[in-house]
Amino acid sequence: MDITVAVDAMGGDHGAHVTVPAALRFLRDNPDVNIVLVGLTEVIAAELAAQHAATDTRLRIHAATEVVTMDESPQSAMKNKKDSSMRVAINLVKSGQANACVSAGNTGALMATARFVLKTIPGIDRPAIAKLMPTMKGQTAMLDLGANVDSTPLQLTQFAIMGSAMFSALKHVDAPTVGLLNIGSEDIKGNEAVKEAAEMIRKTRLNFQGNIEGDDIYRGTVDVVACDGFTGNVALKTSEGLIKMITTFLKEEFTRNILTRCVALLALPLMNRFKKRLDPRRFNGASFLGLRGIVVKSHGGADEIAFYWALAQAVEEARSGMIQRITEQVQQELLHLNAAVEAAEA
Repeated sequence: MDITVAVDAMGGDHGAHVTVPAALRFLRDNPDVNIVLVGLTEVIAAELAAQHAATDTRLRIHAATEVVTMDESPQSAMKNKKDSSMRVAINLVKSGQANACVSAGNTGALMATARFVLKTIPGIDRPAIAKLMPTMKGQTAMLDLGANVDSTPLQLTQFAIMGSAMFSALKHVDAPTVGLLNIGSEDIKGNEAVKEAAEMIRKTRLNFQGNIEGDDIYRGTVDVVACDGFTGNVALKTSEGLIKMITTFLKEEFTRNILTRCVALLALPLMNRFKKRLDPRRFNGASFLGLRGIVVKSHGGADEIAFYWALAQAVEEARSGMIQRITEQVQQELLHLNAAVEAAEA
């Protein structure tokens, strides 16, 4: 099945200078994918010309007359820029002209616009930002990573359900293990929302492993890590900072003197493999789960390679039938949860 991706070509710190080359590279590597570049026609056309490329049956331009800036408020973007590249790209998903949307634009504006245009899946209060994270055992899905600073026990339960469905669809695992991020593994640890969420998740049919701690994320203790957006975002940004620090320290040590430079030369193949495994560009692309359509958020400062991987994430989600899987599992688990609560109260 051919997949069509609507790309907000104007979004991000670099706009069309990154999104267009990334789209061209992705098309060369994926013959069953079509891309719609959404944005200012003259800007996109100029970038295509600079890349010695042109539109064809697999690549077309869809005009939009406005651009949402990176520092613009979500309210302003929603109210004043109804023909922005971001909104038009999302509209293409709603109309069925595209299977997914990818944008490196303003996160708040993208979430607000996507929620307004696509609406949420029945049973989901708020969408969550989810991301596949590298671990010692493979990958784990983590959510929420910043969309919801405060989350109720029910919303945390919804995140766990959506994360389980996402991991199952993308990784072909029937019953992914789920953990609730906490300050300790004991049931008595954590704030009231987390304690209540743990009890609620236990009433679902998810493969719930209980509370996990921060170091469990990269150990790969569970397939899905559920948390509120405040905690998740802090954990994500801390991880990104740690990787930068480690790579900086290694570079400093290997360039300290002539001897260490010689050692670095010998270790170069190993270091290249190490760098590839931890390269954050390969894990670019966060999913807005809970919407009735696929929207993938690329990092605003993404380069061509990073945006390429965000496109790959969107295509994988479209091919996997992830939205349908989430919709079905949310309905089933919430019905089961309500029945369990009613039985306990009877």
